[in-house]
Amino acid sequence: MRILIKNGTIVDGTGEKSFAGNVAVENDRIVAVGKVDGGEYDRVIDVKGLVVAPGFIDTHSHSDLQILVDPYVAPKVRQGITTEVLGQDGISMAPLPKQYISPWRKNLAGLDGDSDDIDWGFETTDGYLTMLAKSGVGLNETYLVPHGNIRMEAIGLDNRQPTAAELKKMCDITRREMEAGAFGLSTGLIYMPCAYSQTEEIVEMCKVVAEYDGVFVVHQRSEADTILESMEEVIDIGRKSGVKVHFSHFKVCGRKNWDAIDKVVELLEKAQAEGIKVSFDQYPYVAGSTMLGVILPPWVHDGGTDKLLKRLEDAELRKKMIEDIEQGIPGWDNFIDFAGLDQIFVTSVKTKANEDLIGKSLIEIGEIRGKDPYNATFDLLYQEENAVGMVDFYGTEEHVIRFLTRPEQNVCTDGLLGGKPHPRVFGSFPRVLGKYVREDKALTLEEAIKKMTAKPAEAFGIKNRGLLKAGYYADIVVFNPDTIIDKGTFVKPVQYPEGIEYVLINGVVAVEAGQQTKELPGQVLRRGQ
Repeated sequence: MRILIKNGTIVDGTGEKSFAGNVAVENDRIVAVGKVDGGEYDRVIDVKGLVVAPGFIDTHSHSDLQILVDPYVAPKVRQGITTEVLGQDGISMAPLPKQYISPWRKNLAGLDGDSDDIDWGFETTDGYLTMLAKSGVGLNETYLVPHGNIRMEAIGLDNRQPTAAELKKMCDITRREMEAGAFGLSTGLIYMPCAYSQTEEIVEMCKVVAEYDGVFVVHQRSEADTILESMEEVIDIGRKSGVKVHFSHFKVCGRKNWDAIDKVVELLEKAQAEGIKVSFDQYPYVAGSTMLGVILPPWVHDGGTDKLLKRLEDAELRKKMIEDIEQGIPGWDNFIDFAGLDQIFVTSVKTKANEDLIGKSLIEIGEIRGKDPYNATFDLLYQEENAVGMVDFYGTEEHVIRFLTRPEQNVCTDGLLGGKPHPRVFGSFPRVLGKYVREDKALTLEEAIKKMTAKPAEAFGIKNRGLLKAGYYADIVVFNPDTIIDKGTFVKPVQYPEGIEYVLINGVVAVEAGQQTKELPGQVLRRGQ
């Protein structure tokens, strides 16, 4: 199949100034960009007045389960995303020994959802990626091996430190999964069982990842009160292991911590001056999203979801939970402290009995259920077996722009796909182009496109994607620079953006005139391909 995209404004991903020209595609590759000689084409697409750019790369995605249920992943493809990185926050699909399937599904549900309609017997990263490839994918998928899954396979779900033999086993599992094609290691140091680990455990695993030139992707221990100490730990991991460091969904949470932003930036610059490779991704909103269970003190999670649910049955332990939330625990990111009961909203549940609470704050949940907000929330977590999603408001537009314009930054969604999601699921990339480029002029168009394409490809080692360049895969997005914008709001998040006209994935048209086609042109990418 030969396709000519003609009369466009080319923004090629390098950050260099745009230019008028054409893009020629043959099968799954770009064969020419710019002044393209004539020839026979199976299709000619005239894009006069539109921008032609490389397909966007989402470096923080939670489609891991959803893509097996609905491989089209329309919220991503229709905003121009052609490649996404799965396996985030140290909690994902693989590796998954068969004896842990039941408890792990409960642990995973709050982030990535749950389903009885898939085969959970894949066991390893190779098994999972092979399953994805066989079922077909709507966009390109890459994978990070999750720290929590490795820890579970090696030592289970208990809160303890590994023996020397167990730590070696964790490193051996890491090597096995890197050999299977993982692009790096992820961890979520506020999520169990990752949070049980000490720094040296992660250093040893990252030494293995560094051997493969992989990336260490980290939801750090604190994005709030102890963010500086948290960043020092992550940077030290990079220093001791030699691994490339990538901070997930970078931000500073809570009004009382905003004065730390200058010092946060200083730490980034200091690390780079030392020769440590540091990058981060960011979604362009002032609110975050995760599983509601993170509001519970760390000790409540010890041993996994089943033990968490037993603790929620105990009235005295509930009193202790409330006391720890109100008094705080050193080193623990206390979401209720930095966001407030009135600024945390439920986005998803798994039973119909609690669907009336979707979109409600924790204060409102207490009023609806006729209880104090703490116990009403504990009841909800218990009834839903901890499978509850939430959004929390923590920052300002000025802070979004401060990090958006940093050279270390690239764009991501970090969107949970269930229930009433965060609007970033549908709009992160168009929001940057519409609000922060066209309206606020915080970035040039060329700078923004680089942050969506070449920059993430470089940070994660994704080869032959991220640029409009001959020989590269034909992942291409065509959009209207005058109209592109996100449409979703926190009240009505499920709205596709405006302005995305065409998306090509591996040379196949996946979006045409703003509508998704019935194609599944994605590939499962393995490191080194």
